[in-house]
Amino acid sequence: MKKILLVEDDERLSALICKFLTDNNFIVKTLIDGTHLLSEVQNFSPDILVLDIMLPGENGFTLCKNIRPHYAGPLLFMTAKNDDFDHVLGLEIGADDYVIKPVEPRVLLARINALLRRSIKPVQSSNNQEQLTFGQLVIDRSTRTATLAGTDVMLTSHEFDMLWKLAETPSQLVKRETLYTELIGREYDGLDRSADVRISRLRKKLLDNSQHPYRIKTIWGKGFFFVADAWND
Repeated sequence: MKKILLVEDDERLSALICKFLTDNNFIVKTLIDGTHLLSEVQNFSPDILVLDIMLPGENGFTLCKNIRPHYAGPLLFMTAKNDDFDHVLGLEIGADDYVIKPVEPRVLLARINALLRRSIKPVQSSNNQEQLTFGQLVIDRSTRTATLAGTDVMLTSHEFDMLWKLAETPSQLVKRETLYTELIGREYDGLDRSADVRISRLRKKLLDNSQHPYRIKTIWGKGFFFVADAWND
């Protein structure tokens, strides 16, 4: 049984979500704020973390930034704000997906299951290599780690999957639709910016130029490609 840590200050909503997820064979632990979030992550070892954004004390954005160095698993935001800026900000600071409240329980369950499938299912690969090396960048699929110039790159599970997907076919276009169906777990609707935000996060962690990227390039309207010879400096 998979474990979910839910941080939601609305106790009625928290109880309803907890019951629904428990009825669907999850072990659920709830918190009303982020005061003890780090210790609960370390002790409970959740398979997925579900965070409300508007919380007493530190909000969900701050908690996400603070917990990411200690938790690499999937993280789902729940937000009452139907505002694109909030959604993009959440993805930029480390969330893997979000749902808008009031959320249909079956939709929440589907999003949770999609994130869990992505985190435990190996990236489908056309090559059998367990390690890819490009100059100073080393990506190891067996340990799901990456190092750049000998320094560990702190990647979430979903960020690693995206990096591997791009790097396994270096200097070749990977279509945006492919990233959505294989890594994000839903069809691309033409508006969803989740893939672009994850690419932006990867660029930042891999010391790419955010304004003029030369390591992971965007082909507008088509997708992205990983530049094989851009990792020597």
